[in-house]
Amino acid sequence: MTATAALLAFTLAAAILTITPGLDTALVLRTAAVEGGRRALMAGLGICAGCLLWGAIAAFGLGSLLAVSTLAYDTLRICAAVYLFYLGAKLLWRTLPGRSPGPHATASDPVPRGAPAATSATGWFLRGCLTNALNPKVGIFYITFLPQFIPAGSNVLTFSLLLAAIHALLGVLWFALLVAATRPLARWLSRPAVMRGLDRMTGAVFIAFGLKLALEKR
Repeated sequence: MTATAALLAFTLAAAILTITPGLDTALVLRTAAVEGGRRALMAGLGICAGCLLWGAIAAFGLGSLLAVSTLAYDTLRICAAVYLFYLGAKLLWRTLPGRSPGPHATASDPVPRGAPAATSATGWFLRGCLTNALNPKVGIFYITFLPQFIPAGSNVLTFSLLLAAIHALLGVLWFALLVAATRPLARWLSRPAVMRGLDRMTGAVFIAFGLKLALEKR
């Protein structure tokens, strides 16, 4: 397989994986709908930064530790589960009676924000990054997936980083599209009942993913 063919094949496979609904999509959509487009984009950039981090780890061969060490895998798995439980519980807490879903949309940012002062754009970037960086399944994915698209004779480190960068770029484009898709629905999404529903749904998704990670057997 030539380098060009490998890049094309990987781009197609990565694009399909990127648009497949999952935790990342839920996080960005919820953030765009409730917190605003800027915070959602920062969360998406954080998710992509997490992918780049795992790509670099896999490229340098450090990710193999997860494949051979049960202790390393389980430690990261439990950390990820706890973090997802925390995010999910925090979202569900916002929906309890007496808790305000936040102010409505403003003229400068028609997408509503649930709690603009609670988490900054930088905070959302870190939140997105940690969501991926703490997930050992993402690491295992990179360890097993990337090598299949590295042509014989290529520089493994350079080509692995290139593939990770392509995956991250596809993620940025996809998340930008998701954020743009919420703009026409800004008025409807600004309703407190809708915002609470989104928080409940996303919080439940986070807790479900956390529970799945916590109970997962290697």
